Amino acid sequence: MSRRQQDLLLEVNDLHVCFGATKGLFKRAKGVVRAVDGVTFAVRRRETLGLVGESGCGKSTVGRAIIGLVKPERGQILLHPSSVSRREIQMVFQDPNSSLNPSMRVRDILREPFWYQPRRARSAPTDAHIEQLAEQVGLRPQMLERLPHQLSGGQRQRVGIARALALGPKLVIADEPVSALDVSIQGQILNLLSDLQHELGLTYLFIAHDLSVVRHISDRVAVMYLGRIVELAPTDALYRMPKHPYTEALLSAVPIPQPRARRRRIPLQGSPPSPLNPPTGCRFHPRCPYARERGRRLRCSTEAPSLKDVGGGRMVACHFASELRLRGVTPPPSPFYIKGLSKSSRSRPG
Repeated sequence: MSRRQQDLLLEVNDLHVCFGATKGLFKRAKGVVRAVDGVTFAVRRRETLGLVGESGCGKSTVGRAIIGLVKPERGQILLHPSSVSRREIQMVFQDPNSSLNPSMRVRDILREPFWYQPRRARSAPTDAHIEQLAEQVGLRPQMLERLPHQLSGGQRQRVGIARALALGPKLVIADEPVSALDVSIQGQILNLLSDLQHELGLTYLFIAHDLSVVRHISDRVAVMYLGRIVELAPTDALYRMPKHPYTEALLSAVPIPQPRARRRRIPLQGSPPSPLNPPTGCRFHPRCPYARERGRRLRCSTEAPSLKDVGGGRMVACHFASELRLRGVTPPPSPFYIKGLSKSSRSRPG
């Protein structure tokens, strides 16, 4: 086995997830939505892979397929080594209001994962273990006796993180874990996730649409568009020099925390096409400003580009990636986190 294979924790190969679409009062079949259409990527041990894209691109469906909440039509989801079980993959959901049982106290919410384990693997958690979980995520012991509605949004999300950690996972899928929180609380939760990764050796698949957040926490970033990955690269390389026109357009919309700074946004024409009837060829070509140039139009509209290795750990699905000179961003240091482990994320829970 090669060194690279030894470093892998998760491989996703040619993943396809489809949903039936209906219309009308009698729910007549309308077609098939290909939410995820041939997604392939790998996640290394102790890294954070960011998965980004517009709403509806299929990124959350990828996470739910990996953890088993939706059933793929076809494709492979491989865990390394083979002894790693689904129990060792856990998920932090976007909305802590809807993902926590409103009638259960925090102490019981943190006990709940143990109840659903096979009898041979089940162990009764002690009060000390539950209190240790709470302390890891910055919750005071008295909060264990509260109901979710008695907590702030940031505190509820800390409960969701603690629940995900209860069974000692190797991989945590974080599905938009800070999008429902205030910006100041977002920073605390992101710092907490970074601290926990260092302390526990966790691996993250971090799903988000906010590119500022993704840059802060990710080692590599995969960009999705209409069910497919169009670019995958190390974070700094992708932000400074994108290779796919869709990535360039997304980066042009990232806000700059400097009032006088100016950047030319790249407006995309129209709305994302329907996954019920995706365009032929490159799925991005109807909105791509570069596909309209003479000599490119025919190929982009008729031939679907595959995700190819272009060197430097970068994969791109664009026929003209080597020809295009696209603009990236070189933003100042992240406003969320100062280098080093931020203990304020524990001591001041939001």
